[in-house]
Amino acid sequence: MVGADSESVLSSPHVLTSSRPHVKDHFPIFAAHPDLVYLDSAATSQKPQRVIDRLVRFYAEENANIHRGVYALSAESTAMYDDARSAVARFIGAALPREVIFTRGTTESINLVAQSWGRSAVRGGDEILVTEMEHHSNWVPWQMLAQATGATLRVAPVTEVGDLDLDAMARLLTPRTRLVAVTHLSNVLGTINPVRRIADLAHAAGALVLVDGAQSVAHGAVDVLALGCDFFAFSGHKLFGPTGIGVLYGREALLREMPPWQGGGGMIETVALEGTTWADIPMKFEAGTPAVADAVALAEAIAFVESVGAASIVAHEAELLSLATERLACIPGIRLIGTAANRASVMSFTLEGVHPHDLGTVLDEAGIAIRAGHHCAQPLMRRFGVAATARASFSVYNTADDVEALGRGIECARALFG
Repeated sequence: MVGADSESVLSSPHVLTSSRPHVKDHFPIFAAHPDLVYLDSAATSQKPQRVIDRLVRFYAEENANIHRGVYALSAESTAMYDDARSAVARFIGAALPREVIFTRGTTESINLVAQSWGRSAVRGGDEILVTEMEHHSNWVPWQMLAQATGATLRVAPVTEVGDLDLDAMARLLTPRTRLVAVTHLSNVLGTINPVRRIADLAHAAGALVLVDGAQSVAHGAVDVLALGCDFFAFSGHKLFGPTGIGVLYGREALLREMPPWQGGGGMIETVALEGTTWADIPMKFEAGTPAVADAVALAEAIAFVESVGAASIVAHEAELLSLATERLACIPGIRLIGTAANRASVMSFTLEGVHPHDLGTVLDEAGIAIRAGHHCAQPLMRRFGVAATARASFSVYNTADDVEALGRGIECARALFG
């Protein structure tokens, strides 16, 4: 899956300190901040110059509202928006472009399913199954839906190493289970969940499967058909694209049955005093003027990822994660939260005697950006008996030097608070 020009983008994923051009050169923020060690890509990725340029070019040279405009500029903008949808569909392996709904991000995508499918399909006595490792965005909407409908929220547990307890999950599935909502890649543990196996278990019980792909989509190939999921949600800003643009994939048959969850322009077929009829999918779920420029820039971000290649990204980040795990294991007082065998790009930890927020502040003074807090995963924090962790997350622009800087920074913090 390596793109034709991947050699110029990520010249050697296994030689992380190579003097040859590195992918970091494509990200202008590192030229603006030469000493920045950015280890917070799980929160948001940095943006390559080509994505920034594409966003600017749209507004400078191509801007027009889409759909129904009879003039050339509007028709061209509409075509770009449609092409962006096709690019997303191809990227995630959707069968049809119309199975791709543009939203503001993962959170809105999940809420769309909860409000549209959930309000029409879930009844009192039904059950919704989530996992202990879910981000609040894939927990709270289902909790709200359960409270509104009289359904019950069930929670699949996580093992001590950070894997889902699949045997326990299987036992929690019943004929009353309507939906299983699961993250593809944990934003705290880095655990990569066996979504296909989970989907098979859920479908055998008669339940649908929604996958939170916010973390996984930038860290390796995603194929929604191979995963066997019914819905898949992700955000553009974690995929080197703009904020304010996201995607909901849904199987065509499900989307056709679901009612719209917002009303307004663009999502109707006819409007009259007697009633309104809806546009076909995907327009039925895209009320109002969409984020056209951001969708176009998201397609450019996808082109960037494809130019690097999924295999190169996986190999590069796996080596970084291995180096970081070894480096931090040498530091007294470090506790790694999540040591599952199948992990990617994210590591959470605590340092004895140092609050994660204090650690984050000390590292920031050294130019090292990490995340500190509960990471919108408070149920998981309680599972591991902590209020917060420090989190380092890696991307294609990170190097072995960044890993070493993190290690030295933690050692300085330990000495400072020791």
